[in-house]
This record gives sequence, C-alpha cells and structure tokens, in this order.
Amino acid sequence: MNQPWSKAAKWRRRLLLVLILAPTLLASRYMMWVLPHHGVTWLEAAIVLVFAILFAWISLGFWTATLGFLILAGRYDHLAITKPRSGKLADIKPDTRTAILFPICNEEVNRVMAGLKATYLSLDRTGRLDRFDFFILSDTQDPDRWVEEEAAWTDLNQELQAFGRIHYRRRRVNLKRKSGNVADFCRRFGQNYKYMIVFDADSVMTGPTLVRMVRIMERRSDVGLLQTLPAGVNRETPLARVQQFASGVYGPMFAAGLNFWLLGDMQYWGHNAIIRVAPFMRHCGLGRLPGHPPLGGDIMSHDFVEAALMRKAGYGVWLAYDLGGSFEEMPPTLLEELKRDRRWCQGNLQHLRLILAKGFSPIQRALFLNGAMSYGSALLWLIFLLLSTAEALVFALTPPTYFPATKVLFPSWPVWYPEWAVTLLASTVLLLFLPKFFCLFLITVLQGRAGRFGGAWKLLAGILTEIIVSSLLAPIRMIFHSKFVFLTLLGQQVGWGAQRRDDSGTSWSEAWRFHASGMALALIWGAVVFIINRPFFLWLTPILGSLLLAIPLSVYTSRAGLGRRLKKWGLLCIPEEIAPPEELEQVRQAESAERPSSSALAISRQEGFVRAVVDPGIHALHLGLLRGRRSVSPQIATRRQELKKKALAFGPDSLTAREKTQLLYDPARLAELHLEVWTLPEGPLSEMWGIAPARH
Repeated sequence: MNQPWSKAAKWRRRLLLVLILAPTLLASRYMMWVLPHHGVTWLEAAIVLVFAILFAWISLGFWTATLGFLILAGRYDHLAITKPRSGKLADIKPDTRTAILFPICNEEVNRVMAGLKATYLSLDRTGRLDRFDFFILSDTQDPDRWVEEEAAWTDLNQELQAFGRIHYRRRRVNLKRKSGNVADFCRRFGQNYKYMIVFDADSVMTGPTLVRMVRIMERRSDVGLLQTLPAGVNRETPLARVQQFASGVYGPMFAAGLNFWLLGDMQYWGHNAIIRVAPFMRHCGLGRLPGHPPLGGDIMSHDFVEAALMRKAGYGVWLAYDLGGSFEEMPPTLLEELKRDRRWCQGNLQHLRLILAKGFSPIQRALFLNGAMSYGSALLWLIFLLLSTAEALVFALTPPTYFPATKVLFPSWPVWYPEWAVTLLASTVLLLFLPKFFCLFLITVLQGRAGRFGGAWKLLAGILTEIIVSSLLAPIRMIFHSKFVFLTLLGQQVGWGAQRRDDSGTSWSEAWRFHASGMALALIWGAVVFIINRPFFLWLTPILGSLLLAIPLSVYTSRAGLGRRLKKWGLLCIPEEIAPPEELEQVRQAESAERPSSSALAISRQEGFVRAVVDPGIHALHLGLLRGRRSVSPQIATRRQELKKKALAFGPDSLTAREKTQLLYDPARLAELHLEVWTLPEGPLSEMWGIAPARH
C-alpha cells in the first residue's frame, strides 16, 4: 500500500545511508593508516572490518539524535502522527470499544493493581471510561500469587465498583508467553473490541493519553499500531535513576530522530501501544520458527515481528514521540537488567532468521538486523579489543621485517601513528557524547525546560553523572552481552522467570557470583598486556578498570539509600519527580501502604494457597473462578486425595508449589480440605493454617 509518507521516507533513508557510509569509509581508511602495516596483514584487515561495522553503528545513533535535535528545535514536524492534517480530532464514538490489557506472570500483585487503579481513575476523570474495558491476563504459575491475584482483583472491583469493567483471566498453560497471552485474549474476546492497548506489569498511562491514542486511530484508518514513548519513573536505586534520567533527557530527541527516519515503518516495543484488533488478528499470528530453541521454536521477542507483519499487511506502524502521559519502570539493579537482556538477546538473534523471509520490506529487514546488532555490537566491540590486543602483542614480540621475501626496492617500515589514533578516538567519542550536549542545549536554551530537571546546573551535573556511570558500566555490559550472544549461537536456551521490580539491592555475595569471571578475565588480560606492551596497557585501562570494579559498581548502583541521597542533592532528577503527575503519586502511595486483607483471619498475604483453603470468601471466589469442574482419571483423583491428606497431616508447608497447584485446580478436594481444616483441634497444626488465633 503506497502511503502519502512513503516518498518522504525514501529520500530520508537514502540521506541516512549517505550520512553513515561516507564517514565510515573515511574513518576506516584513517584506521588503516593508524595501524603499523596499514591494514595489509590479515589481523589488521580484521581490525579495520570490525571497526567499520562499529563506526557505522555509532554513526546511526549520532545522526538519529542530530535529526531529532533539529526537529525538536524547529518545534514542528508536519508528518508527525499526532498532528492532524486539518481540523481537530473527533471524539470517540460510544460504540468504539477499546480493551486495555495487563499481561502478567508471577508479578508483584499490589504493584500491578496500583498501576491499573491509577490508570482507571485517570481515565474516569476524562469522562470516557465507558469506552474502555480492562483485562488482567495472567500466566502466573506460582499458586500463592495466583490466589492473591484473584483476591486483589476482587478487592479492586469492590473498591472502584468496577465489576463488568475490570476482568481477570488466568491461562492454565503458558503457551508462547506474553504473545500467546495476548493471542488468547484475541481469540476469546477480540471480536468485541476495535482496539487494544497493551501494557506491561509496571506500565501506567494517563486517561487523556489513552483517549488521544484512540482518537488518532479513529482519524487514521491506515494505522495499525501506534507506539508511545514511555518515560522511566518511580525507582530509586542509582542505576534506575540514571536510566530514568537518560530516558527523560535523551529519549524525546532520539525518538524524534527515529520517527524522522522510519515514519510509518516504526518498531513496536511490546507495551504502552494501541493496536487495531481486526488486522492484528488477521495478519499478526506468530508461528514457530523451524528447528529447536534458542534460534528456533517460539518467537520470543514478538513485538518487532508483529510490527513487521502489520506493515506487510499494508498498515502503518507509528511512534507518537511527542505524546506524553506514558510511563514504565526501569530494572532496579544491574543484575536484573542483565537477566532481562539475556532474554531479549535470544529473541533479537532469532530475528536474523527472518531477514530473508518473504514479504518483508527492506526497512523491516534492516530493523531485524538492527535489533540483533543491539546485542551483537557488544560482541563486535569485544572482538575489536581482542584483535587490537593481539596486534599490540604481535607488534611488541615480533622483530620487524624490513625486507619481505619478495624483492622490493625500498624497505617496509612498520610504524604506529599515535597522534592519528588520538584523533580517531576523539572523533568516535564525539559521535557518542555530542548528542547528550545537544539535549542540554535543547532543554535549557531552546525549550526553557531546565527547571523541570532542577535547573540548568543540576541538569548539566546530571548529564555528566550519567556519562560517568554509563561509561563505567559499558565494559561490564559488553562482557555479558557478548557472553549472551555467544551462548545463544551455541544453542543454550534461556528461561523466562519473573522480573524483580522492587528496590531491594544486590548483595556482595550475589555480585561476586555474577561478576567474578569478568574480573578474572580483566586480571589475566591486563597482566599479559602490562608485561608485554605497557603503552597499550594504558589504552586498555578504562576497560580493564571497569571490569575490575564490577562488584562494587553492581552493589552500590543497586542501593536505594544512595539513590535517595542523589535525589536529595537534586542529581538525576526528572520532571515526574519535581512535579509528579497524579497517576504516579497514586502508584507511589499504593506501593508504600499495606493493602488491607479482605479476611479477618491471621493469614499472611503471601500465603495465597492458605487463604484459598481457609478464608471462606477467598475459597468461594477461587472455586467460582475455576470455570466449572473437570473430569479427571481415577489415578489423578487418587493422587490429589493423597495430597489433601498430606496437607491435613503436615500442614501447607509440606506441599510443593506443583502440589498446591494441583489442589487449587480440584474443586472437590479443595472444598473437602476447607471443611476439614476448620475441624482441626487447636494446636500446632491449626496454627500452621492460621486459624488458631481467630478462635480465641
């Protein structure tokens, strides 16, 4: 489908290609002359090749930021999806239905409900709540969290009087993870809704933003997916604060540049986006890749592929980069960030198998490659450093050959040009860090928004702090991302556990287990280079120093107390802290307050299974949500009967999570257990079930 923006997209991408290739060729030629043999050996040729790829990758980010700066400085983008071509956006028709989806899996229940409640109330204040429904789509396998989700959903419905508007559904089988969860919703309920807005467990969006997104989709029938730019908020560890600050300061400029290049060929990031349901159901179903995991099987990073399929079907995928009111939370620690990246790395590398698939446009193939490079670039950087180290060692250990075997008139003089190397390094650093100061100029001078970050000086101090912290962490991330890519290519699959989202820090022992191998590598690497080629050791010092400091860096950047101290000093502050939106204030208050239990029994909220057995209200609720009895084989029935007896004889702690789940799926055995627990005599066993104190 030939869209009105297609012509602009073509010349913009040709310009981008020129802007990347021309400096890359020039820098690569420069690199050849920096090397002793000017790139004629196989080792130096490999160095130049890897350098060229990395320089092109850095150039892509630089020019994206530069164009974003020019767009935001000019304060007008006539092709922006949020700008109506004429007139105003029409109101949402009463029969236009939108579903807001919260796919969750073993998440912290109170945080999910807090975000949902804040979004619900914000939408209610717009007067358009009747056009929206909320769905909690659970893939939770932990039996205690399962029951807690049901109880929290009921409490929230009672509090908001929202029965029939906030729905809860839990899948028995976690097939295809989040994409399968959304697909299950589409099969069961998709025909009732024109749009769906997909959240993450930690997402929050404002009512006006949600309404605006639907109105944009109503006006632009050619748009299949509209992605917002979520701002990072609500976390207090130094690492999370650095990421939130970077998201708030640099994010809008990079997003504006990304929109300039991609227009309606944008990427989908899996959450905080609105999707047209009918074409999504018709065209965006995900099959299995041939072969075995990790590069075969179910597609893990579904979002990029769904966006590509939507474009393949002729619908635009756009980024509303200037639409605020969209929020998410950052990983609180380096370890949690790296665990998440391990999963994303596998998913993005799977996309390499789709580059040559039929029907995708060149830009979609380029985006698949770009996603893989997000992690592959780390491995290339490590390879570049190792090749450079090998070159330095060879240069130091091998006597120069002035007269090669072939007859030549003049001798060959292997020569380093350190001043050229410094120039090349300076140009690379300029590409990396100049966009950050574009942001400083944009916010302080052109937009006059420095006060939203605590003032111009504190904004500058925040940028310098972010540069220092990110530079220290970059080599650590390089080592781990390289390891992830390497292991994935070797066929090692990764699990998909729940993400820890609170501000509990990293312990010294945990950091030691995670970073000891990287420190050992740095020690061996540094010792060898120091002994053989001491001048080159000085060049490697920033890399090796960061790796040797990995353990304290990982621990101290995870300490919420240190993050709160930075906030007190006004460092790394974001607008959502200085003038917090009402929605985020509600989430903070809900997280800091203890949610009252719906039961008067002395049962810990973590023990969801116990509540389902003992609490009459939760027991009845759980049985009602099981959606009817299922017939089971005599063997299974006997097994569950034995589990019931075990629970009665030894208490709930004697059951494994799987055994608890089996009983929670069995209405008959659960009902029997409920009655028999309440007939237990007072004593240690009844106290295990939490009922003894209620009898006094």
